Amino acid sequence: MASVTVRNVVKKYGDLQVVHGLNLGIEDGSFVVLLGPSGCGKSTLLRMIAGLEPITAGEVLIAERVVNAVHPKDRNIAMVFQNYALYAHMTVYDNMAFALDLRGTPKDEIKRKVDWAASVLNLGDYLERYPRQLSGGQRQRVAMGRAIVRNPEVFLFDEPLSNLDAKLRVQMRTEIKELHQRLKTTTVYVTHDQIEAMTMADVIVIMRAGVIEQKGAPLDVYDNPANLFVAEFIGSPAMNLIEGVAEAGNGGPAMRTKGGALLPLSSRFKVAPGRKLTLGIRPEHLTIGETGDIATEVSVVEPTGPEIHIYCDFEGKDVCAITRERGSWRHGAKVGLTPDPERMHLFDPESGRALEKA
Repeated sequence: MASVTVRNVVKKYGDLQVVHGLNLGIEDGSFVVLLGPSGCGKSTLLRMIAGLEPITAGEVLIAERVVNAVHPKDRNIAMVFQNYALYAHMTVYDNMAFALDLRGTPKDEIKRKVDWAASVLNLGDYLERYPRQLSGGQRQRVAMGRAIVRNPEVFLFDEPLSNLDAKLRVQMRTEIKELHQRLKTTTVYVTHDQIEAMTMADVIVIMRAGVIEQKGAPLDVYDNPANLFVAEFIGSPAMNLIEGVAEAGNGGPAMRTKGGALLPLSSRFKVAPGRKLTLGIRPEHLTIGETGDIATEVSVVEPTGPEIHIYCDFEGKDVCAITRERGSWRHGAKVGLTPDPERMHLFDPESGRALEKA
């Protein structure tokens, strides 16, 4: 196992700069997820750690050794790709043994390692099959097994579940997390799927346009977004955002929306009257009833089973509330939404930065 350190890393393609002086420390044995929309630079960063992309400026260290000039095969890392990258003419056993065979590893040691990896990944009954005879999840496990047998210091995963169906993705998320808990190998995992990030990571690194917007434990990032981008990106359904102006309410600070509604704010927010604000509230922190602070009209009702997502029109914008209660909400019904003041977030609409509570 090993730590990974990224120091002032820059990546340019000609005049186009796609990574802007990133600094990131990944602790030995941790599971770190690089999360962000397409084009944010997360896969480029992963490939620079792997040595598959040259670094324009800065340093990458693995186990405190600068590896900028080290060939990928000499970095003692293993990478699992989105498309599995299996050899179609080789059996599962031969696919998993291939890298060890190239190294000149003795046959008995190869067999011991492949058998061990197959037992960990429940592939023991498939070693003589070919990739075309396997399901998508089994192929991905073979790709993981090929990485495991090398006993690398760092695992790198580049959106490995994107080609799987929804049910299989859930299963593979659990398997990868269990594998990490068993092996304790430092893991860097790239995805644009926030559910994958939230359920698997020890630490989430949220990226946008080649910079890191926020880094932290999944629930800390969810509960305390640093800015509007993180607030909207993390959470499904996304956080509701309502614009307005601060004013002094009867019982404490409040915000007057553009349409004239007055929303009470937590007394822990110290905002001067007249200041422009963006209020954020997650759907699960809105209570729905016949009346409330926010008078709305139901637009869409989405039953998911354990929850019901209710989208309401408020001043021409959708606001989503989540409830576990069964009800008879229908399109066009008048309902009231009441936000929990202690679970509100306030942001500066110009900088996007979150305002701290006292």
